Amino acid sequence: MTDQINQASQELINKAKTVLYACIGFNFTIGVLYAWSVLAQRLTVSIEYGGYGWSSTQAGAPFTVATVVFATAMLIGGRLQDKLGPRWIATAGGILTGLGLILSGSAGNSVTGITFGFGVVSATGMGFGYSCVTPPALKWYHPSEKGRISGLVVGGFGLSAVFYAPLTSLLLGFGIGPTMIILGTAALIVGVAIAQFVNNPPAGYSPPAPAGYVPPAQVAQSASNDSLSWKEMIFTRRFHMMFLMFLLASSVGVMVIGSMTNIARTQVGIESAFVLSLLVSFLALTNTVGRVIGGKMSDKIGRLNALSVTFALQMINMAAFAFFTSVPLLLLGIIIVGFCFGTLLSVMPALCADQYGLKNVGLNYGILFLAWGFSGIIAPVFANILFDWFGSFSYTYIICAIMMGAMIFVNYKLKKDIEGQN
Repeated sequence: MTDQINQASQELINKAKTVLYACIGFNFTIGVLYAWSVLAQRLTVSIEYGGYGWSSTQAGAPFTVATVVFATAMLIGGRLQDKLGPRWIATAGGILTGLGLILSGSAGNSVTGITFGFGVVSATGMGFGYSCVTPPALKWYHPSEKGRISGLVVGGFGLSAVFYAPLTSLLLGFGIGPTMIILGTAALIVGVAIAQFVNNPPAGYSPPAPAGYVPPAQVAQSASNDSLSWKEMIFTRRFHMMFLMFLLASSVGVMVIGSMTNIARTQVGIESAFVLSLLVSFLALTNTVGRVIGGKMSDKIGRLNALSVTFALQMINMAAFAFFTSVPLLLLGIIIVGFCFGTLLSVMPALCADQYGLKNVGLNYGILFLAWGFSGIIAPVFANILFDWFGSFSYTYIICAIMMGAMIFVNYKLKKDIEGQN
């Protein structure tokens, strides 16, 4: 009997690993969002040189729409996966992600067509998929590992640009349309296959504690047993402060990611399309490192302490970014942006689970994640407009630095509010 229990326990542990790897792999497959900077750069090239001759504002439109649709679809997908389970929603996400890219590639030189295909259809698929991989992974592992697990899962999405950016740059030799069709076909096939391994644990499953785990005497910032509904969550003061922090802090990362190639070209003078794609990959790599290390750091020092560190770093970085006019300085700026943005995206789902429980985490985090979608309307749009007016991003950097300073104060107030609830 003991052997059977041990065997069943080991099978569940192995199943947990399989689900975790599938969640990471699925996010990696649908993470084409962060490769848009490479496509946007080619869209602004004149028609005679293989581009579509778009303005910076036009080239940024699909990305801006995608961020809003992504977050909205994540809200819907989170609700559906809470009710129906994650596998079918992930499958739909893989299909829509690939289909949208195929439609974009078939639209020709059409701002409307590409914005619809990439910004609406693909973004809906990415939102569906992204919404239903972190919740099941968290449910398979011990609560003390929330930061690490969420960091690994969302890290798959960030890491995808390390692969997609140079691949997209190479494929652009075939033209913009064929590139998007190839990427879409691959995302559809691989995404649907991996989605079949994304499942919730069986009813009554209790994840084992990691080796060496010592239960804390008091969890100062956790309310994970509450399992609040979304209606209860949105009327808490904590949620309002978390939403504001997520909105403004993510605006900085989204702006730099969406404008990376333009920043490198104008501030440092880099013109090689392949080198620019490598910079996007480097940004994605630091983003991924931030997600993994930042998530684990938040398990050790606390979610809000981790956010305090990253907000301060990002504020200093943005205040100095206009002066990063050499490759080494630009790389330093990219490292800080990527690390801070990645930490934000791994800490926020863990913080949401801490405060409002795992039962409704799909929908609850989907609502909180709307802040990330709205961030696509703030910094990226203003950055592109200001760049078209003044030919630089200097004013955007100043605004971003001010926002990060304000978020340090909001984070302090959130910490006081949480301490008052315990």
